[in-house]
Amino acid sequence: MMPEPYPAVARSTIARGALAALALLLACRTPAAQEQAAPPDPPGIPYEADFAAPEDLAALARGVAQTVTLRDRAPTDAFGLIGRVRADLPRLQEALRAEGYWGGSVAATIAGRPPEDPALPALLQGATDPVPITFTLTPGERYAFGRIGIAGSPAQAVAAARAAATEAGAIEGEPARTAAVIGAEDAMLAALRRAGHPLAAIDDRQVLVDHDRRAMDVAWRLAPGPTATFDRPSVSGQVRTNAGLMERTAARRIEGRDYSPETLERGRRALAALGVFDSVRAEPGTALTPDGHLPVNYAVSERPLRAIGGNVSYETNFGLGLGAYWEHRNLFGGAERLRLEAEAARLGESNAENFTYRAFATLTLPEIWRQEARLTARVGAVRERLEAYDRDAVLASALAERALTERLALQAGPLYEAGRIGRYGNLDDFALVGFVGGVRWDSTTSLLDPTSGQRASLTVTPFYELNEGTVFTRILATGSAYFDVTGDARGVLALRTAIGATLGATRDEITLDRRFYSGGGGSVRGYTFQSIGPRDSGNKPLGGASVLEVGAEWRQRISGPWGMVAFVDAGTVGEDSVPGTGDIRVGVGLGLRYLTAIGPIRVDVGVPLNADRGDAAYALYVGIGQAF
Repeated sequence: MMPEPYPAVARSTIARGALAALALLLACRTPAAQEQAAPPDPPGIPYEADFAAPEDLAALARGVAQTVTLRDRAPTDAFGLIGRVRADLPRLQEALRAEGYWGGSVAATIAGRPPEDPALPALLQGATDPVPITFTLTPGERYAFGRIGIAGSPAQAVAAARAAATEAGAIEGEPARTAAVIGAEDAMLAALRRAGHPLAAIDDRQVLVDHDRRAMDVAWRLAPGPTATFDRPSVSGQVRTNAGLMERTAARRIEGRDYSPETLERGRRALAALGVFDSVRAEPGTALTPDGHLPVNYAVSERPLRAIGGNVSYETNFGLGLGAYWEHRNLFGGAERLRLEAEAARLGESNAENFTYRAFATLTLPEIWRQEARLTARVGAVRERLEAYDRDAVLASALAERALTERLALQAGPLYEAGRIGRYGNLDDFALVGFVGGVRWDSTTSLLDPTSGQRASLTVTPFYELNEGTVFTRILATGSAYFDVTGDARGVLALRTAIGATLGATRDEITLDRRFYSGGGGSVRGYTFQSIGPRDSGNKPLGGASVLEVGAEWRQRISGPWGMVAFVDAGTVGEDSVPGTGDIRVGVGLGLRYLTAIGPIRVDVGVPLNADRGDAAYALYVGIGQAF
């Protein structure tokens, strides 16, 4: 008996009288019968499912057919198995149509018999070996898109929607997949919204499958709706955070601006950047206000108020570094962040007197007098015992930052530093006041693991040394660029450079900690921290009045969270203020990366190619985040 392709004529296998008798019997059961324990479920019938179809369609069918997906999770008896197979026939038919095979057919056999065979239940009930089930998919000729019509007004919006539908694959002559129809609709709506129509909708869709032409014609009527500007946004879901702050933060990004999904997202990101929310969700209105504005609500969920954390670093030259912090994310209800942190470094030194300690308190305010400017105030103390100098000092700074765009920001503010500094244990009093002025640009995709974009910064800081009366200006420009070479963020080329110069004073007149140094995990790997540049008779670094560094790194994802890097770094420190005048040192190496939710864990091994006297043969660096 040959299986009949779906759809087949439905046949009744149980008489109506039998159903009525069964209902009466259930209604008249004695209480004793009701109290009896239900008999155990009969054991499931083992079976195996196979598909007679081209390989691509067979793979699709295996993912669609419940006969396959439920085989191990939901065993069934004879009638259940037959019902399961029959229920899969329309599913597989829709799968064929989804791939453009609108004239195809589907059939099935169970133990070589069609599911409608009345003798099949008795045959299956005693089966002990797996029952063979075969689905036969006969796709026939794949249909193509025929006439595609898109109507509506205004014409400019419809033209943008038509281009989006074409890009999504709704093209005459292309396979008539249902996914292309759905994708075209999503693309058209997105294009209309980008054109400033927040209430855009598909007013009508007509699909005609012509079996004679082997074609599918599709006609859409669009309802773009009016263009609109954003109303002043509202915020909901906050518990402790000042509502006025949040409304101002979002309003600066969207209020009065022409509607676009990108602008809506900028408002969401600005709220998320306050650092007090676990999630921020944009909820645009479904109707315009009488004056033509689109209302928007941002639904937020607040994070825990407090957090603690720590970090670990390691360098072969100086050993372990440990850090810990505690922060309050919403100190007074206005997203003020207080962070207390401490660090101990150079823990590999044999003498505890050479350990380095740092402790800081940082308060960040998201607004200054309700203006869009962030203020970061910082006070702290350091005890440093480095190769280049020893320093015991207190520091204080207040840096205001004003974002001009999402990528460009200006920075300015005073700083103060006082204490004792010197070399070989001979420390002298010093006191510095300065004023930082800077500009920064950041178009990268991530803070700790960028895969594309650029970063650049320029800072100019005039200093006045109170004890000696020395005046000098420190200038530092840094830049990095990231190129997604493979297009899937698995192979990234990263480049960096740093150029610095000091004007107004000679190298020896500049305070030791404000001179330029190079070498170490954040600059030229393979060399000891601060070791590149001029040295004194004791082979200790003297620092310089200028610096020039360049670096290149290839970052390759290998498998899952694992990746590797290959890098080359170079740097020079000059005695005068002209960058690039000192001896160039070059380091090369390899690194391992393990990606985590907070950034990649980094392990790098660098080798100096032209080591100076006293330099180690290699250096190992461990930390969190990419090297740059």
